[in-house]
Amino acid sequence: MKIAVISDIHGNMQALEAVLKDIEKEKCEKLFCLGDLAMSGPQPVETITFLKKMIDEGKLISIQGNTDEMICCATPKQVEYLKEINPVMGYALENDQEIIPDELKKFLANLEKTKELEVLGVKIFLAHGSPRKNNENIMPDLPLNQVEEMIAGVDADIIFVGHTHIPCGYQTNTKQTVVNTGSVGRPFTSNAKSCYALVDIFEDKTFEVEHRFVGYDNKKAAEILSKRTYEGADKLAKMLINPTERYPR
Repeated sequence: MKIAVISDIHGNMQALEAVLKDIEKEKCEKLFCLGDLAMSGPQPVETITFLKKMIDEGKLISIQGNTDEMICCATPKQVEYLKEINPVMGYALENDQEIIPDELKKFLANLEKTKELEVLGVKIFLAHGSPRKNNENIMPDLPLNQVEEMIAGVDADIIFVGHTHIPCGYQTNTKQTVVNTGSVGRPFTSNAKSCYALVDIFEDKTFEVEHRFVGYDNKKAAEILSKRTYEGADKLAKMLINPTERYPR
């Protein structure tokens, strides 16, 4: 059975549609999402609405990302603090909170923080940053003992995470597989394509994991994003074409 795991869409409908088309081509039977559906992207309202419909129809299981939590729960004081330390993201959050309706904020607030699943006897754990914290970074080249500390206490064969927007993977001493799926909507690597994880699970409980990179119309996405009214939207738009840094100043 093939399953797909996506993360960090960040309101990029062009990227999401391209990835879903690739997932359909691969004949995946299940689709999981690790959160960060909307913040700071080209079309946050449309993206949340689209993904909510998929969840309501039973086509998608999603957990909550750290920016989903920020959109629904950040106080004005927290928004102002973010504007001080990271102006672009602070202004993006402020604007997202203004334009996203309360019904969709409630939907984001009700998403589970983490989720345990089982597919063909293989135990799967979904987290956004790490199992213990939604904004913790599982990056390439981390010492293995640090990764093992982050997943301590999790009884799963595969642990999927996102948040960093940088795909990577680890095999632990406890014979667990940790996979960072990368980002659908805002890649932070030199490769501007969307990335997701494709998993093939076999009857004998073995599995294979592949990072798939999917091209999409990033020029159109960047054009839409650049027209958003918050300060710094143009900087984030340029990053969709040339992802040079995590948070532009």
